[in-house]
Amino acid sequence: MGVAVPFPETQPAGYEWFDDEPAFDPERHLQLEEPEEVVMLADLGYDPAEIATKATQVAASSPFRILSDEGATVMLGVARRLRSLARPAGNRIERMSRGGCYRSRWLRDLCTSPEVSDHLERIYGTAISPHPMPVHLGHINYEPSTIDTAVDKWHHDTLPLDYVMTVTDPALVPGGRFEYFLGTKHEAATLAAQDRTPPPGRTAVPEFGGPGYAIALHGDMVVHRAAPLAELTERISMVNGYIALDTSRDDQSRTADLIIVDDHESLWTEWAKTAAWRARGQLQSLIDELEFTSDRDAVIAALESAVGDVRRAIDEMRAGEKMTEHYGG
Repeated sequence: MGVAVPFPETQPAGYEWFDDEPAFDPERHLQLEEPEEVVMLADLGYDPAEIATKATQVAASSPFRILSDEGATVMLGVARRLRSLARPAGNRIERMSRGGCYRSRWLRDLCTSPEVSDHLERIYGTAISPHPMPVHLGHINYEPSTIDTAVDKWHHDTLPLDYVMTVTDPALVPGGRFEYFLGTKHEAATLAAQDRTPPPGRTAVPEFGGPGYAIALHGDMVVHRAAPLAELTERISMVNGYIALDTSRDDQSRTADLIIVDDHESLWTEWAKTAAWRARGQLQSLIDELEFTSDRDAVIAALESAVGDVRRAIDEMRAGEKMTEHYGG
């Protein structure tokens, strides 16, 4: 497993570690299994030219097991403990918790586990790292307060890659199923412009085997949601983010959406480090690969491209708050 940016050794202001939880033990808490199938971006209708610039050609896997029974029990306990910190994510999610990896060492160690990262790396078919922004590690969604509201509306993610894990037992939850669109995000945007959402006939609804099962997702490219509940009950899922180590790939992030979502005590620094990491990789490629040329404009363009993530981060930080994007429903 590669590491883009190491997890911080210190915590942001206002965060304290839970002092009475078990230590994460991969031998006891993991039970990694293989997915039965993988859906590719091409299967959803994406063009080869667009696919070529992305982190992986994979769109989504079928559900597979990550946690053992004991691990699933600990995960549920951590999620319940973090519930008191839940808040909205714009107008997309009514109740969610982020930054939990600055509070729970168990959650941090699960979300940065090399065993899980290596497992997902084989599924994605590309070198990955746990996301360098810890706010993207261990994101937890909770049930809304009414049954006429989706747990999480149709959207594509603000990060490239992730897994979506059931924390509560889906067999005990009426409704609230994870669904994804069998089409592109461009098609979803067209539907949204017509005040429509992905139709049931073009929606996949994977069957999760229990708590601690997950689906590997190309989150930036696959439009998905957690549907409304049929009855009000506890419904919890966890999303853990990853990033391709190849910095020549598209950034595939909408970090500006997080300004109204995440704690600014951590967001700005995490964002800056991630942009700097991507720029460092692209600048190193320029050092290694730039040939002699009299084409000044080509050299300028290469430099601008190498620092593009940094310049965009600065511009978006200065621009300030924007509403989180989604496709409704």
